[in-house]
Amino acid sequence: MPHAEHLIASLIAVAILAAISAAVFWANRLPTPLAPVLAIGRGVLQLAVLAVVLGGLITSWWGVLLALVIMAGIAIWTAAGRLGGAHRISIAAPAMLSGVAVALTVVFVTGALDATPRYALAIAGIVIGNSMTCTTLAGRSFRQSSIDQWDQIEGWLAIGARPPQANLHVARTAAYHALVPSIDQTKTTGLVTLPGAFVGAIFGGLSPLEAGRFQVLVLAAIMACSAITATLTTRLLSRTALKPVELLA
Repeated sequence: MPHAEHLIASLIAVAILAAISAAVFWANRLPTPLAPVLAIGRGVLQLAVLAVVLGGLITSWWGVLLALVIMAGIAIWTAAGRLGGAHRISIAAPAMLSGVAVALTVVFVTGALDATPRYALAIAGIVIGNSMTCTTLAGRSFRQSSIDQWDQIEGWLAIGARPPQANLHVARTAAYHALVPSIDQTKTTGLVTLPGAFVGAIFGGLSPLEAGRFQVLVLAAIMACSAITATLTTRLLSRTALKPVELLA
């Protein structure tokens, strides 16, 4: 099939899948039924722009660093919004950046991957995205658990416990819940799913062995980053003695 026909067929398939997602939302009366359509449309637009931009950046360290800074900034802003608003950047930023920095430092300092712009962009982009998801899951789990268990937390505060002590159980539970997707993804790789990094590396010309090595590094980096991010997010959130409010978004 010619390239143009592939492109048209892909756009048709994406439109149908978006419509199915919206129909499921609407039929089950889920909030914001157009959310999947808008998300897919935005993703298509962003990937189209990214494909054009990366063609000129992928060999330049300055270009890659600029791209990663923008990606990290958007990820932090998005996660902070899910945690309650822009004022939550003071929680999302240190939690996410600490996890990403530790994971990437280990990967490149050990020489597991060559410190090239191409590898830096590939693995950093994946790790940043997962840190954003982990921050959102940890923060929202902490918030809901705090609301559900506020009587116990308030009891601890009443007898003189400091906020981190009163919220300790909630923080630990929320951090673990946020890590479950990363744990399941890692332990079922190759059995339940073929990870995108692995498939992409093979399509990029690497041997299955090298593609597998790259994917293992990605999974380990995601796991370490997520562990740091989740625990820091819940620890920072646990410093307040105020009852959180429900979030709808």
